[in-house]
Formats: sequence, structure tokens, C-alpha cells
Amino acid sequence: MKEISAGGVVFRREGGVLQVQLIQDRYGKISLPKGKMEPGETVEETALREIAEETGLQGMIVAPIDQIKYKYNHESKGTVDKEVHYYLVEAIGGKLQAQVEEIRGVEWFEPMEAWRRQRQSGYSNNDQILSGALRLLGLEV
Repeated sequence: MKEISAGGVVFRREGGVLQVQLIQDRYGKISLPKGKMEPGETVEETALREIAEETGLQGMIVAPIDQIKYKYNHESKGTVDKEVHYYLVEAIGGKLQAQVEEIRGVEWFEPMEAWRRQRQSGYSNNDQILSGALRLLGLEV
């Protein structure tokens, strides 16, 4: 069985200062907003909907970043081929508010602090996603 999810690295410029958003998932790990595609949605629509649901922010896709693919075992579905599409997303509206049913928190960070937190407390497969987003924003890690 195949399962497709999408999400993004959300950024903003606050007073000319670049900031990157990270979430803390329900397990206490640093992560990125993402979720499963619903019937009739494109992956881009999924990414923007999931960001809005999990963080309260409206976004605009700037560019695709990358995909992560992996397999996991589900109790009833068996082996699932998971594919997660990530986009660089600029925050254009809404109010920052964590969806407490899904995540523990959401915050803005200076890009290098976001990278440090990702490396220290994030999922290793998100390293390539965050570093790709920072590259698209003109930064090297």
C-alpha cells in the first residue's frame, strides 16, 4: 500500500529578519508540519492545508524542497510505502497557534538556531529537508 503526505518548511521575514518555523511533535521531537493527502487534493494543497491545521498559518508555496520515502508496518494495512513531499512555504497570514491534538508546540527561530535544534532533537531524515530549505533561502549549513 502507498501513502502520500505533504508538508513544508515555513519561513517569514519579521522586521527584515529571516525566521524559520519548527514544530514539536507529540513525542517531543523537533519536526515539520505535514500530514496525509485527502481524496481530491494535490500534494501542494495537502502541504498548505496541513500547515494551516497544525500551525494556524496561511502559506504560499515558494518552491519544492525534496521528498522522503520510507516503509513502515501498520497493524491492519501491513507494509506501507510512505512518500512525504516537502515545500518551502512563505507565511502570508493567519495566527501562530499549535493544533494541540496533533503537536505540542510551534515556534519561530533564526535559521541557524532552527538548524541546531533540528540536528539536536529532530528526525535525521528531516536534515536534508531543512538544509534544502535553508539553501533555497540563500544559506549554507
